[in-house]
Amino acid sequence: MKAAGVIVEYNPFHNGHFHHLSETRKMTEADLIIAVMSGNFLQRGEPAIVSKWSRARMALKSGADIVIELPYAFATQHAEIFASGSVALLDSMKCSAFCFGSESGDIAAFEKTVEYLQKHDQRYNAFVQEFVKMGMSYPSALSKAFQSLDSDGSLVDLSLPNNILGYHYIQARNEIGSGMKAYTLARKNANYHDEHFSDENIASATSIRKELKKKEGKVEAVHSFITEPTLDELKDYQDTYGILHDWELYWNLLKFKIVSSSSEELARIYEMEEGIENRFKNAARSCSSFLEFMETVKTKRYTWTRLQRMALHILTNTTKEEMDRNHAPEYIRLLGMTETGRQYLNQIKKELSLPLISKLSSADRNLISLDVKAAEIFSLGAVEPGHQMKLLEQEFKQPPIYLKK
Repeated sequence: MKAAGVIVEYNPFHNGHFHHLSETRKMTEADLIIAVMSGNFLQRGEPAIVSKWSRARMALKSGADIVIELPYAFATQHAEIFASGSVALLDSMKCSAFCFGSESGDIAAFEKTVEYLQKHDQRYNAFVQEFVKMGMSYPSALSKAFQSLDSDGSLVDLSLPNNILGYHYIQARNEIGSGMKAYTLARKNANYHDEHFSDENIASATSIRKELKKKEGKVEAVHSFITEPTLDELKDYQDTYGILHDWELYWNLLKFKIVSSSSEELARIYEMEEGIENRFKNAARSCSSFLEFMETVKTKRYTWTRLQRMALHILTNTTKEEMDRNHAPEYIRLLGMTETGRQYLNQIKKELSLPLISKLSSADRNLISLDVKAAEIFSLGAVEPGHQMKLLEQEFKQPPIYLKK
């Protein structure tokens, strides 16, 4: 059986994701699709709107055949590390191809861009350092350095978020010497961070979450932009736990952690640097919401996403030492499968180079400690203690979802 991979967050799964899965199947001529999906916390340093189990069900009911978890150590990172972990897991699952959405839609341009920047690596890095010294944020410096090199405009525009990820996917594949063939699909109608709906039934996950917040979680408000399984899962999650997760649910926990920690303790947290821990402490004392806190700590030097990731690592008490141990994925955490996915796993399981974890009780706890801790913190977003326990029990008791035909 031929498997194609996709790298996703599904926060939540929407019509654009359905289009991506459908086109991936056509373009790659694959028998099944494997989704490597971020867990309960995401690349932009925020909690997922619903748990990874709920989002895995959305995916399996809407076209994916296997969903595996991208561990916290890779899911909550900048583009290069996020991409390296994702691509390594798809390769370990014996995918013959992978497909990503991009603003470009031209895979040849991505291949050319990766090759070009490898050849001009020294000049590129020199430009980056120069722009950082001028006070630019690191992502802005990368974009400006790229523009300085791309004199004829023939390369992929690396100022755009999905193009950046796509570039790093290709780079990661090349670095591990994988034989996976890369495909890209131009994003349809809605861009990654678009906050407003278009006239079509395709909208970004950002705009869907924003509308849900504005309409106080009334899922019918976004019905035309999401699949029926997503609609059902969102309703069921609200009925079960009474919430859709966002940062404000964790604000008091974050504030307590910042205020009760010394500057030295905060400085040991992953991504904290250049004394920004003092800025965090001052802001936490005076702010009454997470949004107010973020607006207070925001500077030109750091992007909103970078600051959110710092806040997340404080919330989960994730240190530099813990993260620095994670250079490549060491296990495959299976979240769910269809009947086709089960057949494929039976076919390849003896060839897997990484241990496949389907039951947490049989896993090496040291190996998965960050993910367990992330699940424990995520569960605290629920208001009722009984709901917190129910959410946390999923992490330990939920077997992989099996979707029969």
